[in-house]
Amino acid sequence: MELSGILCLILIFLITTILFLPRWKVKGRLPPGPFPLPFIGNMHQVKMNDLIKSLVELSKKYGPMYTFYLGSRPTVVMCGYEILKEALIDHAEEFSGRGDFPAVQQYSKGNGIVYGTGERWKQLRRFAIHTLKNFGMGKRSLEERVKEEAQCLISEFRKSEGKPLDPTFGFSSAGSNIICSLVFGDRFDYRDDEFMNLLYLINNSWHLMSSTWGQLLFVFPKIMQYVPGPHKKIYKNYVKLGAFVAKRLRMNKETLDPNNPRDFIDCFLIKIEQEQKNPNSHFNYETMLKTTVNVFFAGTETVGSTLRYGFLIMLKHPEVRAKVQEEIDHVIGRDRSPCMDDRSQMPYTEAVIYEIQRYADIVPMSVPHTVTRDITFRGYHLPEGLNIMPLICTSQYDATKFKNPHSFDPTHFLDKNGLFKKNEAFMAFSAGKRICLGEGLAQMELFIFFTTILQNFTPKPLVDPKDIDITPESSGLGNIPRPYKMCLVPR
Repeated sequence: MELSGILCLILIFLITTILFLPRWKVKGRLPPGPFPLPFIGNMHQVKMNDLIKSLVELSKKYGPMYTFYLGSRPTVVMCGYEILKEALIDHAEEFSGRGDFPAVQQYSKGNGIVYGTGERWKQLRRFAIHTLKNFGMGKRSLEERVKEEAQCLISEFRKSEGKPLDPTFGFSSAGSNIICSLVFGDRFDYRDDEFMNLLYLINNSWHLMSSTWGQLLFVFPKIMQYVPGPHKKIYKNYVKLGAFVAKRLRMNKETLDPNNPRDFIDCFLIKIEQEQKNPNSHFNYETMLKTTVNVFFAGTETVGSTLRYGFLIMLKHPEVRAKVQEEIDHVIGRDRSPCMDDRSQMPYTEAVIYEIQRYADIVPMSVPHTVTRDITFRGYHLPEGLNIMPLICTSQYDATKFKNPHSFDPTHFLDKNGLFKKNEAFMAFSAGKRICLGEGLAQMELFIFFTTILQNFTPKPLVDPKDIDITPESSGLGNIPRPYKMCLVPR
């Protein structure tokens, strides 16, 4: 091609870039970042199958706060404990909006406590926290329920008779049954066909949202809605989950006693009736349905994934597992079930559970946030509605807060005397106003399930521990542990 032709193409490209570049920059003074291209933004500069790692790498060049274009959408990426604390905690209100997350928003449409925003979200969250606490969340009454479920899980695992098993649905079933008892008022048998299908829908959606297809949907939602592919199943899965929840709502409504609420759904039905004459009420059938689906999904997947990752790490590090079992035998013994009072006497076990959560980093980028009102932050003017991507993983792996961040090391949560110590950079449940409302319940479940299993079984790998890969199979919304089987040998 002649030089004049090449110059002509370059000129056309530059003009196109100027014409089609997103215009949001004029609404604020955003931090610098890589130069975006028309339509695709900065996506040519990252690996779609490892988006988070690519974004972390860019922070090494552009600093802890930079602008990145997800297609045509400007997003401010935040990396590292200091800036995440400053934004999510010190300026909690301004950064409490919910950002774009097309994979779920197609179904939720801004409803629910996870993907909602504004006054509706605030009221729903307050209601959920108050109601779940009334049904025992964080109280000893619920602890007994968790202990009972742990024994059900042990009984299920005993059926394997020490032979290889995939623990995925066992872990998910245990975590899900706790949230089911709060939301629906009862639990399911682990072999119940409907229950197994629900767990599959949640597990499959989580995998898809964290896959390359899920990342493409996240970046190019308008285009991907017309592109065939596995990402289409995310919406279909949510519709099926919604159908199950809708059936439970009808069952509760038909048998409701306003003077004796049995579960979260009953309380929501009563609240709807109380606000029937309020034209501005945020409590209606649609918000009830979407909120219940949110709670059911989050309560099932978070604990299940953490346990699955945790026991893969125990297979990789049998020396850590052995020390935990030694502490279990010393403090609890073999004749009674673990309880939360034991935790204060088991610093090494507690440190291991926290380190599992830090290292596994189940939700590495959090769900995107938005700026709720114009704010000047670190010298930049961030306009209302701007998408914020807080990379929680960069706090969990911050080298200034953890001496050995890229290795599994329980001493990250132990002081020089071997006592448990918290670390302010631990953000496994996010931070600020969007922190997970079920953190206390999840920590209770993890401690009781983890210790009960190791009290009764010694997990054995099918391969040499040095050959076990504990890096994620995929990393998107979630870090997905690699599939594995193990033998649970009775102690």
